[in-house]
Amino acid sequence: MKKVLLGMISALFVMFVVGCSQQNEDSENQTGAEEQQTITLGVTPWTSTVPPTEIAQILLEDMGYNVEQTQADAGSTYIGLSRGDIDVFMDGWFPVHDVYIEKYGDTIEETAVSYTDADAGLVVPSYMEDVNSVEDLVGMEDQFNNELYGIEEGASVTGIIDDLIEGYGLDMEQVNSSEGGMLAQAMRKLENGEPVVFYGWRPHTMFNKLDIKVIEDDKGFFETATVKVITNKELQETAPDAYEFLSNWSIPLDDVEEMIVKIEEEDVPAREVAQEWIDNNQDKVNEMLGK
Repeated sequence: MKKVLLGMISALFVMFVVGCSQQNEDSENQTGAEEQQTITLGVTPWTSTVPPTEIAQILLEDMGYNVEQTQADAGSTYIGLSRGDIDVFMDGWFPVHDVYIEKYGDTIEETAVSYTDADAGLVVPSYMEDVNSVEDLVGMEDQFNNELYGIEEGASVTGIIDDLIEGYGLDMEQVNSSEGGMLAQAMRKLENGEPVVFYGWRPHTMFNKLDIKVIEDDKGFFETATVKVITNKELQETAPDAYEFLSNWSIPLDDVEEMIVKIEEEDVPAREVAQEWIDNNQDKVNEMLGK
């Protein structure tokens, strides 16, 4: 009887130990899941924002972070960055976005240069051979129905275009809509061989599929842009390895444009395009990750 009782006690003890071990393991796993840090990426409604954001998301997830995307216009994105609601924005355009750095510089920072030499300005069809600068538009505004097409009103470039209209004395009004809306209106004009002027920039598929040209801006309202990674200043402390990766970030402009074409024209999923770039540029990826 004693042997039976002893055996039962031993069996119960083993079950107790195993149960506690399993409970501790489950608790640790649950704690790990709860402690997984989330990094939020701001995404503006521009095609240029998508490839760098998707690449950054994949690499941050590989580092163990939970990554979310927040869609917003440029102004709202910078407000989110300043409040800490958004941690990273992969598509800051400078000097156009200097106004946001001046306003929110206490809480956000320019963390890395993504690429340089991104052209931006007013665009007209190549068949308008007599229009090669903004000055050439003066006196012929009625040919454009006195309209100049721009992107959403929340973008800082909207104010620059308004200043340009005033600075050149153009009898034109800026008509604002989404990037897609602007291009749809411009394409209708182009298909009919009509005069049209609108805002354009690289990298963008518009220069791959439309016969257009950027006209000269002798008064300097537009400059060749440098695109940068912007982060909330707290990220360096809260996620130092993520910050280190982002501070090493860079990507060729041509690569971004090629990815935009695949996403927009060939209808390849953005994440698939981003993963392909990572696979084909592993040396550069390792350099950014500090490996």
